[in-house]
Amino acid sequence: MSVRPQLVRPPLLRSALATAVGAALFLLAAPALPASAGTSDAVTVGPVGRIAEDGTVTLSGTYRCTDSTGPVFVSSSVSQSSPLVRQSIGGTRAVCDGVEHSWVNTGRPGSEDLEPGQAHVEATLMELSPVGGLPLPRFHAAAQQDITLTKS
Repeated sequence: MSVRPQLVRPPLLRSALATAVGAALFLLAAPALPASAGTSDAVTVGPVGRIAEDGTVTLSGTYRCTDSTGPVFVSSSVSQSSPLVRQSIGGTRAVCDGVEHSWVNTGRPGSEDLEPGQAHVEATLMELSPVGGLPLPRFHAAAQQDITLTKS
């Protein structure tokens, strides 16, 4: 007669495990939910970016958002040699008052230097919205644009 060991989980442990898994799935799915941003929320990218002598990159554009319950930021990234390698270029605090504002982000690329010429920029207007005590991202708008990087 063969006896196979069985894993016995007390009901409380199963319940706690199920709750933890459910919470993790909720948090992973939350950013993918459609944003409830206003229809007039927008972000643009300027056609020219600048590279300083020390390698610092400056990107700019405009944004508009109408309401928020948490802090809102304009983030930007740039890619040049490969679309799979994006360099983060700073972040700017946004004011959501329904008026169009300018944004300017500066930063120094980490993994590779950027050269004057064509580049691809993505800008995102994102809020850290408090949901159940956790700040979760709420996307107001995003824009992608090919630009020209120039030496400044």
